[in-house]
Amino acid sequence: MKKGFSLPLWVTASAKSAVKKLLDFSFDNYESVLVPQEKKTFRVKVHSAGFLTDHSKVLAITFADSGLDLDITKNLEIWTLASFKKRTNENQSSHEIINIIPGEGVGTHIQTSDICISEFAKQLLKANLVEYIPTGFDLNLEIIFPHGKFLAERTSNRSFGIVDGLSIIGTSSETYSSASQEQINEAKSELDKILMNNKNDKIVFVIGENGLDLARNQQIGKSIIKVGNWLGPLLIYAAVKNVQRIFIFGYHGKLIKLAGGIFHTHNHLADGRMEILIYLAYKQKIPNKLINKIIECTNIQDALEMIESIDSKVANQLWLNIANTIELRTLQYISKYTTQEIKVGVGLFNKSREIRWISKSGGSML
Repeated sequence: MKKGFSLPLWVTASAKSAVKKLLDFSFDNYESVLVPQEKKTFRVKVHSAGFLTDHSKVLAITFADSGLDLDITKNLEIWTLASFKKRTNENQSSHEIINIIPGEGVGTHIQTSDICISEFAKQLLKANLVEYIPTGFDLNLEIIFPHGKFLAERTSNRSFGIVDGLSIIGTSSETYSSASQEQINEAKSELDKILMNNKNDKIVFVIGENGLDLARNQQIGKSIIKVGNWLGPLLIYAAVKNVQRIFIFGYHGKLIKLAGGIFHTHNHLADGRMEILIYLAYKQKIPNKLINKIIECTNIQDALEMIESIDSKVANQLWLNIANTIELRTLQYISKYTTQEIKVGVGLFNKSREIRWISKSGGSML
């Protein structure tokens, strides 16, 4: 399978090209990007870089290639606008010399208007750019995705409180499909490494980048593995390897599939989220009038907000029941394939990245 680079690498390559051009370096179609977290260096292609009219700013352009046909960032056009600014507050110990500015098409958090960028991406920019910033100056770096706002409409960003464009949330250098064989092989390898050191450690399974980022920030556990959409096979693999405790952590609008017995979560294979929600609402004996309103909703987030606006207690109890149902269905799924005993907990977060609902066994794992 063809591999590509994650979005943070493309942004960093473009930014590095722009900064070097500001310092009158000759333009090179390839930039070396150091990934200190992985102790690797990659050569990443850049399309162009040139001064704007006043020669105080440089615009560099590149086109992302994730190597994944269905990835939203495939061939994404990336602009980085770089300029130096004389520093006036050198004595501030917490001063950041790289000012990352969200331009057109780059996602921001709706509550704070801050750019939505992962810690991995920020560290990557710092590791590759700081050495080129002249003493006594700061770097203003505006990131622009010309088509980002349009493309973001095809994502679940708004459900996470991210508006106006695409997030820069990659947490590793290379990409592979969350439904590819490479994903499951890498997750198995990571699990094997963890078990070599500590067989009794709790293992945290997350689906995607948002869950991985939040799990790390909230210190959900020491051993966190991104399983992509291969949750079912990896649960069995972990049980066979005699893992004692697994905590499944993710966005409620994704993990609800597990409550319906769907353990390969890629949208191209199965959905059924609204149908599962409606069934569990009926099972909870929620009034028919409210169930009819749920039926009229087009997605999980709209349904949750609607129920909460009418009766927050009912909404909270429904999602607690969903978390407990996920826990139960997971144990039933594992028992179909192995007799190994295992403890499973579930944690669900909402669009505001708040951990809202914990299953019965999950509470003791946090």
